[in-house]
Amino acid sequence: MEQAVAEQAPPSSTRRERTGWYFYDWANSAFSTTVITVFLGPYLTSIAETAAGCSDDACDTAVIHPLGIPIAPGALFPYTVSLSVFLTVFVLPVVGAIADRSPRKKQLLALFAYIGAAATAGMLFLTGDRYLLGAGLFLLANIAFGASVVVYNSFLPQIAAEADRDRVSSFGWAWGYLGGGLLLLVNVAAVLLKSKLGLSTGEVARYSIVSAGVWWAGFTTIPLLTLRNRPVTDPEAAAAAGNVLTGGFRQLWHTLKGLKVYPLTLFFLVAYLIYNDGIQTVISLASQYGTKELHLDDSVLVPTILMVQFLAFAGALLLGRLARAIGAWKTVLVSLVLWTLVILVAFFLPARQAVPFVILGGAIGLVLGGSQALSRSLFSQLIPKGKEGEYFGIYEISDKGTSWLGPLLFGLAYDMTRSYRVAIVSLLVFFIAGFVALAAVPIRRAIEQAGNTPPAKL
Repeated sequence: MEQAVAEQAPPSSTRRERTGWYFYDWANSAFSTTVITVFLGPYLTSIAETAAGCSDDACDTAVIHPLGIPIAPGALFPYTVSLSVFLTVFVLPVVGAIADRSPRKKQLLALFAYIGAAATAGMLFLTGDRYLLGAGLFLLANIAFGASVVVYNSFLPQIAAEADRDRVSSFGWAWGYLGGGLLLLVNVAAVLLKSKLGLSTGEVARYSIVSAGVWWAGFTTIPLLTLRNRPVTDPEAAAAAGNVLTGGFRQLWHTLKGLKVYPLTLFFLVAYLIYNDGIQTVISLASQYGTKELHLDDSVLVPTILMVQFLAFAGALLLGRLARAIGAWKTVLVSLVLWTLVILVAFFLPARQAVPFVILGGAIGLVLGGSQALSRSLFSQLIPKGKEGEYFGIYEISDKGTSWLGPLLFGLAYDMTRSYRVAIVSLLVFFIAGFVALAAVPIRRAIEQAGNTPPAKL
């Protein structure tokens, strides 16, 4: 695969640089996997339940009051995810515009990556009833995470030619799932051996969250050593490069106005926003659903999610191959049909039975990585040259665990019904509406409209 990538990559890109680029997926996926997907949801919920003075079997009427607002303890994490993404709506497109105007993208990547990693490691102090500390650190970490991925994604059109981006993007996602899975493997071992280690479930969760921050910071060093900065290519951005901050805000406004020149790119963004909200909500709240609704022990839940990570590695490569056969657009549509089936099956899963949950986890793993990787490569074809950062800033608003409509709907559904099953099945609307919207995008014309050359198969 990598040899094929090298054949069609732009002359200015080297295999060493692309390998370094893959490693940022390896580094930051620890945050997605260990923090968002597995440990923080149940752990922060337990902290909130402690603050509310309730136990697992007596929380139906308990409330907490963050900033004076009464909410159910179980709704704190989805609401926090939703708030973090609401804030990124204002932050990430500006970060992207700044990245396009700066000849120091690599330094921007370092800034946001290390801020996010530090906030994650700071959860070492998340104990007792300090749910506001946990929510605040997660807000900072998730926003910094999204900002770093905006800069990271903007390198993709610079290191891979149009015809090869599906493979490069898929390999990056696969590498990320492998890295996130390896750290989670260590944390799974800690969960299974917690009694021998003399640790409680909460302590294992907290130390696992901290380990993701250390992993993120440590492996970010590799892309910082191998990626190289490039001159600003957009004439307007180059002219304003002397003041990247104010220029970034101005360019964001021009970008939003300029989207009317590329209406099909905007159409794709709307479709992606819809269906990826559903995907990201499933990722970020799966462990909470398994713990609180299905009453599964960590010894079942965590190894299953670990299995999902390694299957997602294989799934990203598998769907990448399918995309080469039938096209990336069609492959993503197929994946959305599979996601719809996943939600329906999740609604009917029996409580306290591990085998059905493990089987469903396997299905999620096979479809997860490919649907995300191919969406990224498709979008890279819809960006006018020289505007990668600002367009990926808009794209990243709903990517990699930073959705907000899904967690908001999930939180509202649970708050009103106190049923996680109702909350999970409410997510069907995102996959059905997203499929319809994506199917309506004339993808070949959209790529040509952005001034790019469409691949042979879409």
